[in-house]
Amino acid sequence: MNGPSKVSQKLAALVLLTAAILVPNELFADRFVTAAPESTQASAVVGKAAPQFTLSDTSGKKWKLSDLKGKVVVLEWFNHGCPFVKKHYESGNMQKLQKEYTGKGVTWLAINSSAKGKQGYAESAEHDKTFKDKGAAPSAVLIDDSGKVGRLYNAKTTPDMYVIDKKGVLLYAGAIDDKNGVEQSEIATAKNYVKQALDELFAGKTVTVAETKPYGCSVKYQ
Repeated sequence: MNGPSKVSQKLAALVLLTAAILVPNELFADRFVTAAPESTQASAVVGKAAPQFTLSDTSGKKWKLSDLKGKVVVLEWFNHGCPFVKKHYESGNMQKLQKEYTGKGVTWLAINSSAKGKQGYAESAEHDKTFKDKGAAPSAVLIDDSGKVGRLYNAKTTPDMYVIDKKGVLLYAGAIDDKNGVEQSEIATAKNYVKQALDELFAGKTVTVAETKPYGCSVKYQ
């Protein structure tokens, strides 16, 4: 009798131990399912929902992408020390795009992901002065010196451009145009991918070129 009794006791103990491990998971797992925090979201993918983020602008105001649902949004990564960025600002090309499309209701966010001490980093007042001096017209200049949002969007160069539709879907990612040099004279004959994507979007058409390889200076992450 002792042999079978000990075996039965061991089996009973094993059953109880298994139940103790499994039952709480089954009963309570659903209580701990929450939305992924911004820092753990998947990276940006064209055709998918643009990753959410919150950044402060040069005046300290916080901008949340989720608050801009219902608006077309352009993200522009910049570094004013970069000759490729200079090409588009010294020619007035970037300012022209900013003014044209913010005039059509687009929210244009210029983002700086340069880390402190690296090319392109500046204090807020210096950014404000630079944009004012250049006659630029983004909706806001956002500071991302930690590089968190830049990495979230896989921003590789300056400039690197993104177009997000009113539903929050990323429709375009990549270069501003198809001329990857630094000469301003190239702009006149360039195919501007951002302009094309926005025009197609406003016309209710499918964006025909949704992704291109960006060109420019590498983003100066920390």
